[in-house]
Amino acid sequence: MYEGIRLSTLDLGPGHWPGSALPGQQGNVVVAGHRVSKHRVFRRIDELVPGDEIRFTSDSGTFTYIVTGAQVVQPSEIWIIDQTPAFTATLFACHPPGSTAERYVVFAKLAEQ
Repeated sequence: MYEGIRLSTLDLGPGHWPGSALPGQQGNVVVAGHRVSKHRVFRRIDELVPGDEIRFTSDSGTFTYIVTGAQVVQPSEIWIIDQTPAFTATLFACHPPGSTAERYVVFAKLAEQ
């Protein structure tokens, strides 16, 4: 995962939204990624379903988040990056694949450690 959400950053791989929580921290870990260009790290993001696991590994450890749901939103719906008092994660990518018309968003919560 790279820091930032500029297109040049996302061309390298998933990007961490600046100012959002880091994996394992209280708040919302927000991560964006491409579906069809460059590495396509989120190509199959729409196949994640409640109960699936998302793992982040860093120098601080490995943190497992459990998918709680998903939805399609408009690009203007920036509430998806809002911080939370809980330990949550939000992954998003353009939707449908090959279009920037909407965003596919996956929500998750930190599993009991």
